[in-house]
Amino acid sequence: MTESSARPIAVFDIDNTLADTAHRQRFLESKPRDWDAFFAAAPHDPPLAEGIALAVASAEECEIVYLTGRPERCRRDTLGWLEAHGLPEGHVHMRRNADRRPARHTKLEILRRLAQGRSVRFLVDDDELVCDAAERAGFTVVRARWADRSAALEEAQEGEGRT
Repeated sequence: MTESSARPIAVFDIDNTLADTAHRQRFLESKPRDWDAFFAAAPHDPPLAEGIALAVASAEECEIVYLTGRPERCRRDTLGWLEAHGLPEGHVHMRRNADRRPARHTKLEILRRLAQGRSVRFLVDDDELVCDAAERAGFTVVRARWADRSAALEEAQEGEGRT
């Protein structure tokens, strides 16, 4: 099977799309932000039922790809969390440890790379700026609005390029 004839790709963010980060957002509310504690608590994230159900259903027709702003150093915990919550297998794209660009830039760059020779069915993400950028670039977007919004997390995603 050639790349162009493969199943379409469904791309899923993780934090606040599949995993509920509410319990660890307190680490982002202090100055300085405690990024080590924020990411160390990720394995304890409860699953978000709406996102999990969409990922599982999408796997029937699509290849699943995970696109997260989490740094590469969190790969083992992230893979363990995905497996523990019964998510479909799929390649996980993570931010390089020292990459501090806003998520709207890093994720769009990876989406464009994925779309070379493959059909991207849709992106599912909670970050409105990522969703806006993806839509402007011609991608279909499902806005994950099933988790509580956090001003501290939104600031971190855009201003500090940490997640």
